[in-house]
Order: sequence, then structure tokens, then C-alpha cells
Amino acid sequence: MRVRTTAVVAGLMLAATACGGGGEPAAGDPSASASAPAAKSLEGTTIEIAAKWTGDEQANFEKVLAAFTEKTGAKVTYASTGEDTGAYLGPRIQGGNPPDVAVLPQPGLVQQYADQKALKPLSSEVQAQIDQNYTPYWKELGSADGQVYGVLVKAAHKSLVWYRAPAFEDAGAQPAATWDELIATAQTLADSGTAPFALCGASGWTLTDLFENIYLSSAGPENYDKLSKHEIPWTDPSVATALEKMAQIFGKKEFMLGGSSGALQTDFPTCVTQVYGQKKAAMVIEADFVAASVGQSGAKVGEDAKIMPFPKAGDTEPVVLGGDVAVALKDSPGAMALLEYLASAEGGSVWAKQPGYLSPNRNVSPDNYPDPLTKELAQTIISAGEAVRYDMSDLAPSAFGGTDGKGEWKQLQDFLRKPTDIKGAQEKLEADAAKAWKK
Repeated sequence: MRVRTTAVVAGLMLAATACGGGGEPAAGDPSASASAPAAKSLEGTTIEIAAKWTGDEQANFEKVLAAFTEKTGAKVTYASTGEDTGAYLGPRIQGGNPPDVAVLPQPGLVQQYADQKALKPLSSEVQAQIDQNYTPYWKELGSADGQVYGVLVKAAHKSLVWYRAPAFEDAGAQPAATWDELIATAQTLADSGTAPFALCGASGWTLTDLFENIYLSSAGPENYDKLSKHEIPWTDPSVATALEKMAQIFGKKEFMLGGSSGALQTDFPTCVTQVYGQKKAAMVIEADFVAASVGQSGAKVGEDAKIMPFPKAGDTEPVVLGGDVAVALKDSPGAMALLEYLASAEGGSVWAKQPGYLSPNRNVSPDNYPDPLTKELAQTIISAGEAVRYDMSDLAPSAFGGTDGKGEWKQLQDFLRKPTDIKGAQEKLEADAAKAWKK
């Protein structure tokens, strides 16, 4: 589901309210190296940027734009696209009046707009920032037909298991580093009388997130890339391995609050409420944006609500990200200068000082973040290096990876109902994938 990757780390850090404003990096800050662009070079220039953020997320981003204005002299205006970015941008592109820069909520739109000849290739200066600050994978993700069009500017961290610390303490359970340890921990919790997991099975995208983490870890980044492009089929043995691991949870009624029926009737964020508000379960498997619902449940992030990195189900420590990609719709000096700044460690460091933000830029130091949890999440992104991958379902055609009641969402929900039929689940996934990729 597209909204989940962008809505949401707003509220991530309830502890972040004391964070300071986002000025430029202090003198001597290593993140200020290779700063971009030249100071006061854009006096008299006006730049419009469109993105979906509103409220606190918009206010925090506007602090980044203010720092860019202070540096370059350019005036930047912000337009909110609302939830449906395409519905906002489409008429403006067709009318010949697009914003200078737009932030897209998933990489698939880069190819879509490139096919419409609506995007402008990034300048050599912007590409130099990408080469310096991002792994090659992110450059490829922002490219279409050999041209680089986009830069990932904001991330959502999807490789987390949230747990209720008192439930673990009462059961004598420990956080897990491997999948086998997680299953053992779940058994310990179940034996103590607490349901280990609240699953949000009514929201099919949460099941795709679970699959992606297991698959990245067990099959490795290379196979992850192949499956995400449908270069290997869903009937591949590597998919069976991941589904077998999912079945270790799905196949045990006592592991899921309400069993499979309860899981399939629970949406996101109700599952978070079940763990932290109702205290009926011990764990919820989802991204950093769980924190917003934790706070609404009255629990405290870092105290009642703790996180463990998604346990290794194979040789790779999985780090799956969602995120937002900035592109140029006008080939103007102002548009390219703003993208150069957003791609730089300097721009990322200004943004990182605000709550509810994570940078995919490897040269934005975790020390910039305003609270321990965000620092920890940022460090896992940096430590994972070349193995970090983008949310697979958001890379797929929407008919397969992003539609309620269809494709991967539906087939994984059906697998939750009947986890013994791994071969049947694979065949249905492959049939849906083959159909979606033909269109």
C-alpha cells in the first residue's frame, strides 16, 4: 500500500519534541563536506516543489527549504499534492505547468512519468551527490531507460519487530536475533498465556512487508532484485523457503491473537492498539511508523514499546525501506540546485534534526537525529550498506503489489488462512504476477 511508506514517521519520536531547529551543520561537521550548491547563487529565482506532506511533516520539510533559501537566495514555494500524487501532478503536467520539483511516493512513478516524457534527467552535479552519498542500488531505483531522474530523499524503515517490554519480562522472554530465536520466543510467550503476535492481516500490505523481510534475509539481495522484477517466478524454491518460515507463525493458532480468523479481521493500526493499548499480545511486526500508534495507545516508545531489528532468517540482515523520490519536472537551474541540495549530506543533516525523519543518505551521521531510537534506525541503514532494499510490493505493478483484494495482498491473506498449501500459494502468486507484468 503506497500510503504506508510516506505517511508516517511523523509522530515517530514522541521523545523528539525537545529537538532543536534545523539550521546548517555546525562548523567542522563532517556532514557539511561536499556541500551543495554554491552560496547565494540563485538570488531572484523562484522554485516550486510539490510533495504529499502536510502538518508536522510539511513544517519540518519547510525548515529544510528555508536552509536552502538561506544558502542560495532562491525563493521556494511548497505545494501539497494530498494523498494522490498522480491526481495532482497529472493535470499540471498535461497543462504545461508542472512544479519545478516533485516528490513521488514510490519509485514506480519514476518510470511512469519518464515514459510520458515528463521528467528531466538529473544534472551531473546532482548525480555527483548521489554517487557520493548513496549506494548504486538507489541510483538505479531513481533511473529509467538508462537516465537518472530521481533521488530518494526520505525513508521509512520496515525491518522492525515492536514488542511490549512488560509482556517479555513477565514471560521471561528475550528479544531475538534470528528467525529460529523469534519462533522460540513466541513459544515462550504463548506458554505464559500471552499471544505472541497481533497481526494486521486485514491490511494485506503488512503481510507483504513480512514476506519481504524474510525473503531478503533468506534468499539474499540478488534474488530479491530478481523477484521484484519478476525475473524469477514466484514458484521458485526461494519463495517456498520464505513461505515455510511464515507458516511457522501462520500455522500456530496460539501464536496469533484471535488465531488466523482474528488476524484477518484486524487492520493496521488496530493491531498496534491490541499490543500497547489493550495489552492482549506481545509483538507487532511493522515499520517505524508504529510509533505514532504506540503514543495514541498511551505507551512510551523506548520504555513500554521497544524494538528489535527484524531477525535474520538467513545470511542477510534484512533492511527494507519505503520512501519518497524527488524528481525534476523542469530543466531549470533552480530545480537542479534544489535536488542537488536534497541529495547532499548537508541537506539531509538539516532534515535529520527534525522529528519523524530518516535519511537513506549514508553520509548523514546518526548523530544528527534528535533521539536514541531514530539514531538506532539510521545506523542500521548505514550498517546494512549494499544490502538495503526498497519495499518489493511498491516496486511491482499496482495490480499485483498494491491493490486491496488482489494480487500479492490477497494471496498472502489466503495463505494465512491455509498455511499448509505452500505450493498452491506459489502457483496463485505466480499467476497473478505473470498477468500484472504483461500489462
